[in-house]
Amino acid sequence: MPNVQDLLQPLQLAPVTLSGRHVRLEPLSLAHVDELAAVGTAPELWTWVPTQVRNRDEMQAYVETALAEQSRGQSLPFAILDAPSGAVIGSTRFGSISAKDRRLEIGWTWVAPSHQRSGANTEAKTLLLTHAFEALGALRVELKTDVLNAKSRAAILRLGAQQEGIFRRHVICSTGRVRDTVYFSIIDAEWPAVKARLASLLR
Repeated sequence: MPNVQDLLQPLQLAPVTLSGRHVRLEPLSLAHVDELAAVGTAPELWTWVPTQVRNRDEMQAYVETALAEQSRGQSLPFAILDAPSGAVIGSTRFGSISAKDRRLEIGWTWVAPSHQRSGANTEAKTLLLTHAFEALGALRVELKTDVLNAKSRAAILRLGAQQEGIFRRHVICSTGRVRDTVYFSIIDAEWPAVKARLASLLR
């Protein structure tokens, strides 16, 4: 258990590249916009996301928003690349960062249809969780999804996260629908078991 002085040290997040067998996560930049737009405007990717991304201009706005949040210390966004080919296949980020509380969220994750069910998303989550708990010293990692997104809810539970509750009438979507949001978390004490579970899933 960390001593008080260690506990009171805030998280120190900085851009970093995280590499695995299936994917590489590299700091998101405007240089990724064209490749992200080429693989990331399929409507099914944005069904459960409050803000839609339907074309290159909206993808650029999406990236600019992520980078603006990064400049304010609110997020740390990544491009997801296919490790063997180097092709950009999606995006993810650390967000809702509370450095003093050693807490952050993993989310804003999407993977191109061509790489879904390939292990890319599971390995991306594994890389982020490992960095959060083992490099940054996070105490808590949050994940959330639309209450109607049964596929995402099952996937988050499959990681080993614990469902904590539902925030009712939580977000107004660009479609005008008011969504309820389900929150999950993994805490530091649970990380060893979750890590072993993820290793098994990747095998």
